[in-house]
Amino acid sequence: MITASWGNLAALVRRADVVVEVIDARTPNNTRSKRLERLVETLNKPIVLALNKADLVPREIAEEWTKKYRAEGYEAVYLAAREHKGTRVLRRAINRSVTVRPIVVAVVGYPKTGKSSVINALRGKGGASTSPVPGTPGYTKKPGIYRGPGQIYFLDTPGVIPPDGSPLEKAIRGAPPEKLKDPVKVAVELIEFVKRYEPKAFLKAYGFDGDPYEILEKLAIKRGWFYKEDHEPLIEQAARAIIIDYHKGKIPFYVPPY
Repeated sequence: MITASWGNLAALVRRADVVVEVIDARTPNNTRSKRLERLVETLNKPIVLALNKADLVPREIAEEWTKKYRAEGYEAVYLAAREHKGTRVLRRAINRSVTVRPIVVAVVGYPKTGKSSVINALRGKGGASTSPVPGTPGYTKKPGIYRGPGQIYFLDTPGVIPPDGSPLEKAIRGAPPEKLKDPVKVAVELIEFVKRYEPKAFLKAYGFDGDPYEILEKLAIKRGWFYKEDHEPLIEQAARAIIIDYHKGKIPFYVPPY
């Protein structure tokens, strides 16, 4: 995973006419970057909140989150980019955000929120690299701009926000499990967080339940992960697997609007 520096993110935002922040529809507030949004506001750029992975939550929940953000003054839509659902709605939101044509869009977000899927879905099959972008002074000698539908163009620079916050927040925001100092502790906190909203999440995902440490042990045993020395369940590997399964959407869970 290659994250962008905040200097690079600022440069990306400056080049764009509008910023699309991709967030996880299962837990939108935890995957929004307030620092990014302050940067976008400082640079006087419009922002669209794209609640991706909406196929992992009930439709009414996704609709309630978008209504909440719209009431706060944001342009917000929900979509399932991998299934190419909701991309037309997102295109319309992008077009509403600015009056300039063509529009240059920067797609940014934390790791694992699905930025690449969103870009691919928006670009469609006809997307192709292009330079220059017609009618936009300042871009004529800059590569890495991709044509989308109509008069929408996408900056190719990776807009990956560095995961920040507590160890649990970093895990939710896509930090690689192998980079976490104590994956077992983080997985225990993640299990507790998930079960707060969906008590039967792990029973549905794995066919067993228990307290967080029991879940880690049972998963290690089920998958044949043991320490060589004493043949005890290798819970560190189970912890990393749970974090990975969470991001893959294998653990049913979502946070309702609040």
